Amino acid sequence: MNFLKGSASRTDNKNLNSEGGIDMPVWKFTIQEDMVRYGNKQRKKLTRKGCNEPYKGRYWCPKAMWFRKEICPFVNRKECENFVMMCGCL
Repeated sequence: MNFLKGSASRTDNKNLNSEGGIDMPVWKFTIQEDMVRYGNKQRKKLTRKGCNEPYKGRYWCPKAMWFRKEICPFVNRKECENFVMMCGCL
């Protein structure tokens, strides 16, 4: 029995890419000068260097280019880079 019969056999091709997969829009979080841009929105940067920039209960890490659940323990990006050089990883 095919439970996905109705949805799996749809012929709606507007979101299909050339390989037959589904294309999804890319959502990007960037910090440029004094502005934070995410998706099609923007706001003024709250932190001095962009480390631990808050967004919906998470904190942006520019080194990892990802959000963290907790605030980074390092004071600035240089301290983070020194830790990585001494220990080999974050």
